[in-house]
Amino acid sequence: MPGAACGGPLSHALSRVARLHRIAAGKLLRRTGLYPGQELLMMRLWSAGSARQSELIKSMDLDPSTVTKMLQRLDHAGYVKRSADPDDRRAVLVEATQESCALRWEVGDAWADLEEHTFAGLDGAERTELARLLAKVEENLCKETEGCPERRTEGRLLRDGA
Repeated sequence: MPGAACGGPLSHALSRVARLHRIAAGKLLRRTGLYPGQELLMMRLWSAGSARQSELIKSMDLDPSTVTKMLQRLDHAGYVKRSADPDDRRAVLVEATQESCALRWEVGDAWADLEEHTFAGLDGAERTELARLLAKVEENLCKETEGCPERRTEGRLLRDGA
């Protein structure tokens, strides 16, 4: 463990796990043609319908230029459609296209595979306990951050078809 991490071994472990989880997600998402993060944006659109680009930027908690670049790529691939908001012509509405519907199930399968690979060897009770503990960690971190993104369960929404 790096010397600076000695004061926070759990934070160091969480950082390593988060990094490896993102790498694993990226490998599984390759088969869908999406990059990590793009699937989260698509999940929001699939579950919520159209949204203002500014709302997507806020909900993704990313730099606006990063979300704009994501949307450009998704638009070019035919997965999203952007148009002027009829209620405010300065705003841009973003919606998932019909072509992205097949992708929705591919993303769901990738996330199910990610879930299985990530938690292999943990039984149901251990997974439930881990989810409970991670929710507590998330709550603690939300107290320390400004504008903490609301909790979402995209994976569950995909499996439930919501």
